[in-house]
Amino acid sequence: METWPLLCYVDGDVHETDPNKTAAVQYLIGTDEAGYGPNLGPLVVSATVWQVSDDLDSDDPDSEDLYQRLAGTIVRTPKQVAEDPATRVAMADSKVLYQPGKGLRNLERGLWAAWAAMRVDPPCSWSELCRAMTPGAVDDLKAIPWHDGFDPAVPIDVEPHELPAVAMLRERFDAAGVRLINLSGRAVFPGRFNGLLARYGSKGLALSNLTFELVADAVRQLPDGPISIVCDKHGGRNRYAGLLQGHFPDALIEIYEEGRRRSRYRFGPPERRVEITFQVKAESHLPVALASMASKYFRELAMRALNGYWCERVPGLRPTAGYPQDAKRFREAIADMQDELGVDDAVLWRDK
Repeated sequence: METWPLLCYVDGDVHETDPNKTAAVQYLIGTDEAGYGPNLGPLVVSATVWQVSDDLDSDDPDSEDLYQRLAGTIVRTPKQVAEDPATRVAMADSKVLYQPGKGLRNLERGLWAAWAAMRVDPPCSWSELCRAMTPGAVDDLKAIPWHDGFDPAVPIDVEPHELPAVAMLRERFDAAGVRLINLSGRAVFPGRFNGLLARYGSKGLALSNLTFELVADAVRQLPDGPISIVCDKHGGRNRYAGLLQGHFPDALIEIYEEGRRRSRYRFGPPERRVEITFQVKAESHLPVALASMASKYFRELAMRALNGYWCERVPGLRPTAGYPQDAKRFREAIADMQDELGVDDAVLWRDK
């Protein structure tokens, strides 16, 4: 395997961290979403990009090597963190780390550790989080009344002293031959979401195309070297070759496996070979797990803005997570105030 410079991302651009230091590496990308099912709030898709030194078995699609490499530092549950909070961080499926009504602490602890490992300054407010993670959504927010003036400081539920030491994290990652080099996303609020529904005909296709846009952007910024991508399956879809071809038009998409449990494809020249896998419970892979956390965190803050705005104006209104049955209850409860305020349904309601 050829050798490549160690990289980091600064303001969305790739930079060599030490031009005299090289290692045989490959790149791992994981994606996941939050908000696929609801009628209220955004759909958020995130991707994490990792650089890993040369002994990862890229032919094993079930490999959980990053958890093995970072064992003792990155764990899967808050209970494991509690055993040694000074040196452990939980990065796992957001469903494990977040329960409604129990705060954002576990998500925040993992995400702030991720920014520390990336060697970038973490966001200090909602607006900074938007610019850092989903810059494409910044203009969309200007048309949404509940985001006017919404800019809480972040993190919200975790105190600085509860965060693991930055030096310790970087040392552990470096010793394991692992570097997290990017965390980015797409946040699609109702107006644009409904436009994507009209364009693609289904929210499943909308999700797939958003994911592939994110993946294609990440791949374009990486140098030559093998790239392994893992995505959670998109609904019941088993076949992705045609969609991949649309986002990588110059590549020959090779189908290796298509089934209910997993679908796998390869493309690209030998010096830049890409493998992409869609699988059930993809959050068992650390790159996907962290993407799940980022998506969930962004969506939860967006829902705080929505709930805060309407609960302030409609006495006795109960907040909502935005899922269909409760979203209908919420929509009916705010209908009179929505008319009074002149809030367009297109800003509020996702058609599916």
